[in-house]
Amino acid sequence: MDNPFARYTFADLVGRRTLKWQAYPSGVIPMWVAEMDTDLAEPVREAVIDAVRRGEVGYPSGRAYPEALAGFAAELWDWPIDPDTLRHTTDVITGMAHVAELVTPADGVLVITTPIYPPFLSLPVLTKRAVQYVSQTEAGRLDLEALAATFAAIRAEGLQPTLLLCNPYNPTGVAHTRAELTALATLAGEYGARVVSDEIHAPIVHPGVVFTPYLSVPGAERAYAVHSASKAFNLPGLKAALIVPGAEAIAELTEGLPPVVDMSASSMGILAHAVALSEGRSWLTEHLNGLAANRALLADLLAEQLPAVRWREPEATYLAWLDCRALDLGDDPAAVFLERSQVGLSSGLAFGPDGEGHVRLNFATAPSTLTEVVTRMRSVASGREAERVLGAQPNSE
Repeated sequence: MDNPFARYTFADLVGRRTLKWQAYPSGVIPMWVAEMDTDLAEPVREAVIDAVRRGEVGYPSGRAYPEALAGFAAELWDWPIDPDTLRHTTDVITGMAHVAELVTPADGVLVITTPIYPPFLSLPVLTKRAVQYVSQTEAGRLDLEALAATFAAIRAEGLQPTLLLCNPYNPTGVAHTRAELTALATLAGEYGARVVSDEIHAPIVHPGVVFTPYLSVPGAERAYAVHSASKAFNLPGLKAALIVPGAEAIAELTEGLPPVVDMSASSMGILAHAVALSEGRSWLTEHLNGLAANRALLADLLAEQLPAVRWREPEATYLAWLDCRALDLGDDPAAVFLERSQVGLSSGLAFGPDGEGHVRLNFATAPSTLTEVVTRMRSVASGREAERVLGAQPNSE
């Protein structure tokens, strides 16, 4: 089976004028920001080009995007959504900020699990809310006991907690199970916590793994989810997202969020996302197969060339969270790999507490590029090992 990521090598992409390719000098291989090294689904390309040719770049209108997400969710996840209850917004993080501000009193506390996708760390500042961080388990999963203790402590002070959930989880690639999410919803109900779930990576799950929408579990009726087609269909620059309320939060969202929020999404983004969800399934399937092949390749490369690096193969996303502490490269191995091997990785320090000694690697790229990256990283690790050996030798003088 043809791997779609093999169609675009480093040489083909290096001239792109997007952030991923402009953040570093031309000799650096960028493996950081979460976008894929591929092209658009053909129906999306045709729809966008046709709209531009007709000059249809005005303010957004209509319900095509909510209707497309409702159809997609029903088919993929057996999750019924009423498209008339959804609200447009600029992107997922902006939607998270709007909802967190809506449901959390001014003296309330946001709860964020770590390590976490870096923009989550900006949400307390954007919403002017206090924050409590809760570490994931050693297996990279939700620590329900720690969350319960945090909720209880916040409630003991007479304050309301709001959990900002990442589902699937970035950077570890965990796909929370229905049992985990049901237990979380039970905790939220027990402590009166609100939950806002970022589900931008929902369609990107690996073979044998099932994505569970948080709003589909019992007890999540007062929660919210924010969805976007941008990650699954490689549309991060065409801004659009949808806020999905739980069954008991519909009136709160309708009355609490001003209509101007819906106007913040790009009309071109709305068009592209709606077409992707409605007509891009074959493209998505092809790329999910490519990502599964790349994940397997990365596993082999790490086992052969960087066996000291610890990781768990992600269940979802195209992101690998690599524990490099055994390589003795310090708290920020990404800086060392950049300097010594010309590989641009996401620094674990940017993911908040628990990120020290880690890097995040984006494997949605050509297999040849992935191979070259791990080879370059091995040269750094080998050099560091040689330094340790030489440093341990007795002085001959």
